[in-house]
Order: sequence, then structure tokens, then C-alpha cells
Amino acid sequence: ITDRKDLQAQLSATAELTGESVEKAGNTAQLKKLLARDGPGLVFGTVQKYRDPNTRDPDPEDDQNEADNDTPTAGLDSGRRDAAEPGAYSRGGMPKKPTLSEPFEVLNTSEDILILVDEAHRTQAGDLHANMMRALPNAARIGFTGTPIIMGDKKRTHDIFGEYIDRYTIKEAEQDGATVPILYEGRTAKGAIKDGASLDGLFEDLFRDHSKEELEAIKKKYATKGQIFEAPQLIQEKAQDILRHYVTHILPNGVKAQLVAYSRRAALRYFEALEQAKAELLEEAMALSPEDKALDDTQLLIRPLRVKAAIQAWRYRQVLRQLEFAVVFSSSNNDDSAWARWSDRAAVEAHIKRFKKPLPPLGGETPLTLQQQDPTKHDTLAFLIVKSMLLTGFDAPIEGVMYLDRSLREAELLQAIARVNRTGHGKTHGIVVDYFGVANHLKEALAAYSEEDIDGALQSLKDEIPLLRDRHLRVIDVLRGQGVDDLDDAEEAVQALADERLRAEFMVKLKEFNRGLDDVLPRPEGLEFVNDAKRLAYIHALARNRYKDTPELGRDIGNKVRKLIDDYVISLGIDPRIPPVQLTDAEFDAHIGRQVGDRAMASEMEHAVRSHVRKHLDEDPVKFGRLSERLEELLQQLDGQWADQVEALKTLIQQLREGATVDGEAIPEMPAHAEPFWRELVASAGLEVEQMDAATAQTLLDTTEEVVAMIQQEIVIPDFWKPSHIPDQERLKQHLFSQLMMGNLVPMDQAEATAERLFDLARSNHARLINA
Repeated sequence: ITDRKDLQAQLSATAELTGESVEKAGNTAQLKKLLARDGPGLVFGTVQKYRDPNTRDPDPEDDQNEADNDTPTAGLDSGRRDAAEPGAYSRGGMPKKPTLSEPFEVLNTSEDILILVDEAHRTQAGDLHANMMRALPNAARIGFTGTPIIMGDKKRTHDIFGEYIDRYTIKEAEQDGATVPILYEGRTAKGAIKDGASLDGLFEDLFRDHSKEELEAIKKKYATKGQIFEAPQLIQEKAQDILRHYVTHILPNGVKAQLVAYSRRAALRYFEALEQAKAELLEEAMALSPEDKALDDTQLLIRPLRVKAAIQAWRYRQVLRQLEFAVVFSSSNNDDSAWARWSDRAAVEAHIKRFKKPLPPLGGETPLTLQQQDPTKHDTLAFLIVKSMLLTGFDAPIEGVMYLDRSLREAELLQAIARVNRTGHGKTHGIVVDYFGVANHLKEALAAYSEEDIDGALQSLKDEIPLLRDRHLRVIDVLRGQGVDDLDDAEEAVQALADERLRAEFMVKLKEFNRGLDDVLPRPEGLEFVNDAKRLAYIHALARNRYKDTPELGRDIGNKVRKLIDDYVISLGIDPRIPPVQLTDAEFDAHIGRQVGDRAMASEMEHAVRSHVRKHLDEDPVKFGRLSERLEELLQQLDGQWADQVEALKTLIQQLREGATVDGEAIPEMPAHAEPFWRELVASAGLEVEQMDAATAQTLLDTTEEVVAMIQQEIVIPDFWKPSHIPDQERLKQHLFSQLMMGNLVPMDQAEATAERLFDLARSNHARLINA
């Protein structure tokens, strides 16, 4: 059971992946027929079908009806019917008297029926649910809801479904990485309005800078709250601030925005105001002085907000010129014909589809033009402006910010802000920017819920500064614990990170610090952390090059921080986007020559050998296992003798580059791709090459050739190593086992394990065997 067609489509499509036959009831009569039959089946139906055969289902995208009077509407009796339902308003925009449902007859008394109810916090407390239970009196019921259960006088869900089977809180979802945290920020005094304030209170707050005479004139012009929040001048001011905020804080990370307006008329005015604000911001950007255009990210932090926005607009001017805005709302009977371009169902679906695609790449002086962009991959529609649509169930991971300019409470508020908590596109958090004052009165707006359930629903950006300070100390303490007190001593810090576990801890804490800094930048509060962020990034880049196993910081730290630290590290001669230099790379010798001192050179060479051995170990475990042992012996013998280590490592590296045999190894002549199999057979048989007689040596060589030939014949099957070819893989293992038993080289009790190792060697050497 769902309460919206789009949810039914989504969930039924998922259910079909199980291979079960899924049936969807198109109307009440069909639903009754499906439920009345005996035997197994999986049936989907919307809860509204438990009313009347002629009642329509809710519109797929409308979660609240948007009537002609354009004021935010409270739903009808939430225990009886969903406010989402079209038909709840008459042609004149006045609420209709709700249609009473017709009682259902008993359809099926089986105890083997399970009812799964999605969105169990809505539409389940009245006659619709009662009809469902009358139709299926012995069914078991499980309710699912992504919204916390309402407490106090409004508590209904427990009464209907019983106690919790399981709970998964907002905090737990964030900790698991299922969602990202949501931060909120209040903007402009002209937006912080307490819901329910009187008209006089609104005037005093919104127009406090005006004289008494001007205030009286304004009062005459705007007689209602709706007129105030639809006032073009107020919307224009907010639109300018919204666009500056977006370009400064959000656009650099490549995510998109949703704007929730007070009414449909306000949404339309926001569209025009944002278009105008974009043109004005581009003008300001082009008028900047050459010095401002050339500012680096550190200097940017201390510039005034308006200048900061213009500088960011200059940096992203190519993409900003292409940015588009769209209004999305439902139609009503008395709409102006010009509104159809936004409310037409095809237009709505097209705008939603476009919005879900990523923005074009932001980098470079000449980003892709509209003609060069691939419309299947990228789209410049960056803002969806709504009143009530898309506030629940809308899933667009690319959405990183919601600009809120109307009152939302309880379930609607929680559902709305969750639009920005989806993971993906490098997001470390979602942001709600509040122009109405909802966040300022969050406790009141969510008073119907228990504190435990809503803990972490919204976190103030102001609270991120002490959290950032803590994360900064944590990453610094990783190095301090190893005796590194000066971050400018980069080599000492890199040496301190020689332990793999310590590097992993450093990496985790550095990413947390960088993510926190990205939340704050480019606000001036981030200034005190910027220099250490640069130093730590340089240490990370050196450690990544040195130890070869340290991953790139990646996009998940946020593009603002990424650009800041990349520019700094590149200026010191390392491009963190380029993979570490390997010993087989042409520039390896030059890279070693740039190291300061024998200790740094020896360390670079040691870890280049380790990385090479690690990379090729699966291809020839015996050979590279011995080389690893040789490296450890060398380091132990020459401990602290850095110059001698450098010379000894040069010899070992040369051996690795030339693919030479291990010191002292006498291997008969054979193709290079067969050598790993020969070594495995020698090791598995417990033989010593130097002590083998001619007959044993020949048997070993013949068995190797037969094993390799058989493997080559088997693995030519396309996609041989995929799960779909497990029977073919098992056949290969059986053939290897038989070959070993016939060759009589390996003890019987070890033949199966040896066959498994030869099988793994075949997988690791697939390309060489196929191309031989």
C-alpha cells in the first residue's frame, strides 16, 4: 500500500527485480478482485482505492494541492484523506466537502496475507485504513515511514500498527553513510519571520528601515501576509542574495538548488528575479579590477560578501552564463494561460529529468559550450523553484541546497529538508538556507516529535566552527604523537607516517578536517585553518608519492578545499592529481634525484620496490615473495646507512626493471608467461632446483607446458572469469587437479590446494596467457 502513484511505480519496479509476478490495481473494482482470490500473489494498490470506485489517485508529483488562492494550504483531515489529492478544491479555489468512503465488504479472511504500508505516517488513521482492515480482517500489517512518529495528542501510528519492530534514526543513517548531514543557515533579517506573526509584526521586521509614512503606504499596498511575501521588491532582494550565496558557496562543488517559495505567484516572481540577479552578478564580475580577478583563495576569505560573490562569479562565469532556472507547480482551473509552461505535466517531467543531470564541468578558462555539451550527461538547469511540489519523495542526489522561503512544520519540514541529504556527486553535506525563520523556531516546528528521533535533523553552520577546530586538532595530533611538532618539516612528517595503520588514521582524520573546512569556506571563519590545511595536504602528497598506497584525497572533500590545497601543492612541484611515480616510469630516476638527502632517497626507493612487489605479487607469488624477503634482508643489514642503502636499492631496482630472475635462481628455458607456473610447481613439490636430476627436471618442465597449454585452451571463452562461467571455472580446476595427479609431482594431499593456486595464477596472468 502506498499513497502516491510515483511511489507505487518505484516500489513495484523494485519488487519485479525479485522475479515475482507483480500486479497493480488500476481501480477499486480491480483491487477488490485481486484481494478476493485465493493463493499466492504480490499486489500493489494505493490507499485511496479503499474509498470509491470513481475516485482518482493522487497526482504522481503533487504532495499538496496548490489552489488558486495561492496561500499555503493545511491539508484536510489527515486522518481521513491525504492533502495531496486532486479534487480537494472546487473550481473557485474553495475547499470541497470531503467525499465519504463507501464501506468495504470482507474480501479475504486468510491469515496468510501480509500488508506492507509505505508512508505509514499519512492516510492511515481514518476510514481508508478501516476499509482495508474490513476487507482483510486477519492480515498482518507492517508500516514503514521515513518520518519520525508523531508524539503526544497526535500520536496515531503506534495505535494502528503497534510498537516498533526496528528504528533507524537520522544520526545512524549519517554515521552509516546512507545520508549526508544537513546544515542550516539563516539569511537576512528580512527573512527571519516567526510563523504566525501578526501583520504589524511582519511590517516592523521586514520594513524596519522605512519611515512611519512609508510604512503606512506599504500597509495600504500589502493587506495580507501573502501579498507581503509575494512583494516583487522583497523577492528581488532575496533572489540577489540567493544567487550570490549559490555562486559563492554551492556552485564550486557542482551541485544544484531547490527554492521553496511562499506561493505559486511568488515562485514565478522568483524566476524573473533570479534571471535579473544573474545578469547583474555577471556585470559585477566583469567590472572587477584585475587585482580582484587574480585573488587566490586565501585572500578571497577576507573580502566583503558582495565582492566575494563577484569574484566567484568571475571564476565560474562561463557556467554561470548558461545557468537556467525553472518553476515547477501543479495547475489550477483559474490559472493564467502563461503559467502552463510550468504546470504542464510534460514540462514538469522534462524539468525534473534535466535537473537530475550534473552541471557541465566547471574547471578551465573555456568550459564546454552548449553546442559541445552532451545533453545525455550534463544540463545547465540549476534551480527548481517550487511551492509544494517535490518536497516529499523527490530523489535527486545532485541537489545540494534548499532555499526556504515559506513556513514548513512537522512531517512536511522533515520531508522537505531530506531532499538535500542524498549521497552522491561528492557531497559531504546538504544545506538548508532559511529566509523565512523556520530554522530559528525549529524546536516549535518539530515539537510533535521526540528529541531522539529528530536529533541531527538540522545542524547550524555556526556549530561547525568548534567542530572544525576539533577535527583540526585530531589530525595534527596524529603527527604530534610521533614527535612531529613542526608541519613545515615535511620529510620528518612523512617518515613518521611510515606505519601503514598510522597513514590510514592520518588519511581518515585529514579527510574529516578537509570536509569540515569545505563546509565553512569561503567564510572568514575558515581563515585560521587554511595554512595548516595547505601544509597537511603537502605532507599527504609526499606520503602518497612515497608509500604508493595512500589514496588521492578525491572529490569527497569538496571542491573549494580541493582547489585551495591543490594550487598550493602544485606550486611546490607536486600535482596531487597525478598517480605516484613507479619505479618502471621513465621519470623515476629524475624523481629520486629531486629528493633532499640520502635518507629521503633511500625511503623513496624502498617504497617504490614495495609498491612494485605488491602490484605483481599475484602474478608470480614465488618470485616476488623472494624479492620481498631480499628487500627486508637488505634493509636490516644496512639499517641507518642511507648512502649504502641507496646503492644496494639501485641494484635491486635494476633487477626488477629488467625482469631478471631472483639471485641464484637457475630456471630452464621457457616462455616468460610459463615461468610463474613452473615456480609454483617447484615450490609445491618441495623441490630444490640445484639438486634435481635430469628426469625430474624434464617431468617438471613437461608438466608446466601441459598445464599452461590446457589453461590457455580453457580461458579463451569470453568473460571466462565472470560468475556466469563458474561451471567452466570448476572444470578448469578439475583438469588442473587431474594433471597434477598424473604428473605425480605433488603429494596427493596437496594436489587440490596446488590446483587452486595454479587457478589463481591463471586469473592473474590472463592477458599474458591469451596474448602469448
